[in-house]
Order: sequence, then C-alpha cells, then structure tokens
Amino acid sequence: MMLLRTSWRLVAAAAPAAPWPRAKAPTRGLRLRVVDHAPQSAVPSDAATAPEVESVLRPLYMDVQATTPLDPRVLDAMLPYLVNYYGNPHSRTHAYGWESEAAMERARQQVASLIGADPREIIFTSGATESNNIAIKGVARFYRSRKKHLITTQTEHKCVLDSCRSLEAEGFQVTYLPVKKSGIIDLKELEAAIQPDTSLVSVMTVNNEIGVKQPIAEIGHICSSRKVYFHTDAAQAVGKIPLDVNDMKIDLMSISGHKIYGPKGVGAIYIRRRPRVRVEALQSGGGQERGMRSGTVPTPLVVGLGAACEVAQQEMEYDHKRISKLAERLTRKIMKSLPDVVMNGDPEHHYPGCINLSFAYVEGESLLMALKDVALSSGSACTSASLEPSYVLRAIGTDEDLAHSSIRFGIGRFTTEEEVDYTVEKCIYHVKRLREMSPLWEMVQDGIDLKSIKWTQH
Repeated sequence: MMLLRTSWRLVAAAAPAAPWPRAKAPTRGLRLRVVDHAPQSAVPSDAATAPEVESVLRPLYMDVQATTPLDPRVLDAMLPYLVNYYGNPHSRTHAYGWESEAAMERARQQVASLIGADPREIIFTSGATESNNIAIKGVARFYRSRKKHLITTQTEHKCVLDSCRSLEAEGFQVTYLPVKKSGIIDLKELEAAIQPDTSLVSVMTVNNEIGVKQPIAEIGHICSSRKVYFHTDAAQAVGKIPLDVNDMKIDLMSISGHKIYGPKGVGAIYIRRRPRVRVEALQSGGGQERGMRSGTVPTPLVVGLGAACEVAQQEMEYDHKRISKLAERLTRKIMKSLPDVVMNGDPEHHYPGCINLSFAYVEGESLLMALKDVALSSGSACTSASLEPSYVLRAIGTDEDLAHSSIRFGIGRFTTEEEVDYTVEKCIYHVKRLREMSPLWEMVQDGIDLKSIKWTQH
C-alpha cells in the first residue's frame, strides 16, 4: 500500500503542469493592478466574451504595521502543503497525516528558535488577537480562585484592552497603567501597582501606532521577582528586533504571521513550561495543541509562519540596518522641509520602521486623501474607521488637534529608497498646499497664539 502511494505521488510530481497563462509581473513604484470588470461566471463558457481588462496604477505600500506582503520564500514553502501534501496533521494512521505532522513540528521548531523557546512551548493559533485572548483570559480564569487582579497599559492593542474589559465584567480588577509623554511606562508605577493577588502583567513590546519599545527585560525581571506572570504582545516586534523569552523573563508571548511577511490567519502563543504557566482553554474540541487550542492546525499556514520566522531570523540584522537608514532618510527630509512637524513617541527607544508624525494645522484625513497614491494610515487599522483621535496619542498627552493631524509611515523589508523619496516629495507638497488653505496656519504666520483665542460657538 505504501509503495503504491509513493509511486503514485512520484508519477504525479513528474507529470508536467498544465500550461497556465502567466500574468505579467507588476512594475515597482506605482504598481500596476489588473482590474477585471467582466461579470464572474461559475461555469466557463465558450460563448462568453473575453473579459474587458484595464490597467490601474496601484499606490505604493507604506503601511507595514497593518500587514506585510507575503515573502516569496514563504509562499514557496507553503505551496506543496496547499496542493500535494494535504493530510490532516492529526491523522495518525497514514502517511498523509505523518508528513503534515512533520511539517507542523518543523514550523514549531522554527518559531521557537526565533524567540529562544522550546518547541513544546509554542501553540499555534489564528493570529495575535486569539493569542492575546488566550493569554489574558486563560491565565486570569485559571488562577481566579486565588488571584483577581491584572495589570496592563493604556496604549495596548484593542484586543488586549477589550479582553481586560470583559474580565472586569466577570469581577476581575484591572489596573491600566498610564504612559509617559515618550509612550514608555514608569517602572516604579508598575512595581507599585503589583498586589498580592495580581496574576498577570501584560505590556506590548513594540507599539503598533507609534513604534515605541517598552523596557521588556526590566518588566520581566520585576514580574519574576514578584512571582507574577508576564505576557507581552510581540506582534510588531518578533522577527524585527532580537527577543529571548528566557533572558527577558517572558512567560507568555503573542505572535502574528502576517506582521512578519507570513500568511494571514495564523499566529502563535508562547506559553512557558518551566516554571509552568497554566491557562484555561477558550475553545472546546478535540484537544489539539496540548489542549490549549482545539481545532485542526492548518498545515499550509503554520508552514508559512515557520518559514517567515526562519527568514526573519536570518535577515533580522540586515533588515534592521536597511530600515533604519530609510526611516532616517524619510524623517530627515520631511523635518528639513516642513516646520511644525512633531514625531510622536520616544525617538531613542523606538522601532525605526514605524514613524508616526503629526503635521500641525493639517487634518490627517485630508492629507491621507491627498496622498492617494501612497497607502498610509492615520493610526491602527483596527480603529481607522472611527473619527475619534487615536487613544494611543491621547495617552501620551498629544493635543487633540495634533492627534488629528498624525500620519503613520511604515517601512518594511520590501520598501525601496525610491518609494521613500516619492512619499516624502508628495507629503511635503500636499502639507504645504493644505496649510496654504488653512486659516489657522495663516493666523500662526501672523504671530497669533491659537491657544489664547476664545472660540465662540454659533
């Protein structure tokens, strides 16, 4: 039986693939996108007319904090598991299951290697949102009989804050630590906030809106000395800055695939084995992933996550140097050409690929609309539908008018120098144009202090 299957697979692999019309590679810079305006039919018909195809220029992509493009090396690793090796990794009775399981375990090893963990401490999830939910709700509920208090910060990702809110509704007490003007927490305030019944401290490694790096190693040592578990949402940091869960005393860590040039819909959570951290599972089912995350593990996605982690480990130093150079170029050119530009967040303790700038006397949304040939954001993708200013910028004490005028520039592995220069040039032009239209800018040029004006409402 095994011989038959093997020979069948060899024949299938040797068979020439059916010819398939290849799309022309899109150009860089303003990328070409082919838009098909023909009505989609489920059944191909000879009588159907050829689709009307038109070429549309796509914007440059400068929003890598929202998501990253799939690295071609990651796609290459995934393809066999999308086509030939489709076995369920939990099927223990045949080769299809075994080969998928072997690929899954190799991916677990690749993720663990990137953060200095043991492969048995890696649990695959659907992404960082699920990982954060498992970490926060799972730990709080498991230890609820003895410990009813958690600590987090005011600048965490929405899914961390919402998980804490839902725990408050269950009777838990949560302390939301403020951050300094730089965006970094005060370690003395953290120490003072820890109570005898504190079960967990959750602080993100790199902020997704302003790119600020928290002192994770110091927080880890404080939590370890006070016998409190420490969770960090490292979605924006894994693969971009060196992280070691043992040196930094991290007990739980959330990881996302699509933030590190991997596929969407997959992530991981690191849960320490020694000393053991217990979590209550959120999902009931077949008990996969050590009972912590039931459900069939999607082999192609976890293979992609593993490959993305391996590539990130190999290229981290090179990527960081290159991104730092491009970020410095972007910031320097904008600051040199435009007055009244404020960089949000600590300039020293900062991941260079996330640059959040406020352009005074310009509405951020109107600048985004003017920069329609560059894909940018005014903050988190998760809250960009709201017209409220970013809660992260409010937490660091940014004035409401400046918070409304902020733009986040994301620089990643595939961003080119030409793209940065083009973005800078367009940004400078449109800020100057919008300021010329602004009565506030005119008043400031005339030496009027806007803060001294008493505005009347009609």
